[in-house]
Amino acid sequence: MKKYFIIFLTFFTMFNGYVWVCQFEKYKDIYTDTIQELQDENKLLKDKYTEIKLSGLDVTVTMYHPTRGQTDSTPNILADGTKIQIHQASEYKFVAVSRNLLKRWGGWLDYGDFIVLTGTDGKDGVYQVKDTMNRRFINRIDILESPGTKPYKFENAKILKTSMEADFTYVTDKK
Repeated sequence: MKKYFIIFLTFFTMFNGYVWVCQFEKYKDIYTDTIQELQDENKLLKDKYTEIKLSGLDVTVTMYHPTRGQTDSTPNILADGTKIQIHQASEYKFVAVSRNLLKRWGGWLDYGDFIVLTGTDGKDGVYQVKDTMNRRFINRIDILESPGTKPYKFENAKILKTSMEADFTYVTDKK
């Protein structure tokens, strides 16, 4: 009896192994197809990302004043911690960007990055990312302006990240 039990147990184990190997082969095919689809989609996204980095991203450009009505309760402190003189805001060349453009929310810009802005009437140039816009905005840039600056909006502007080393000379460093 013991001999038949060992034969049955061996046969049962081999049959069970065969069934599971066949089952995993089916799953392997399903997951292989899924992985291939994800890799293809990933390549398309990387190509699109590279295209944006090389040719620029279409954005809407507006402006904002460092006032409590347009910022938070500390209008002289930007999102990255930079303190500004409110009446000199236009001189800084700082921008706030929509959250979808910041790395912390999946974008490609970070605080301190420099961007080249084109497609605006008189506002083209190099700006530094220092602030964040309200979450309701997408693909949008807000230029920091001194209170009293007349509001403006440009629909078809482009931004391009640039690797620029800043050489800041402070007023107290003048000789």
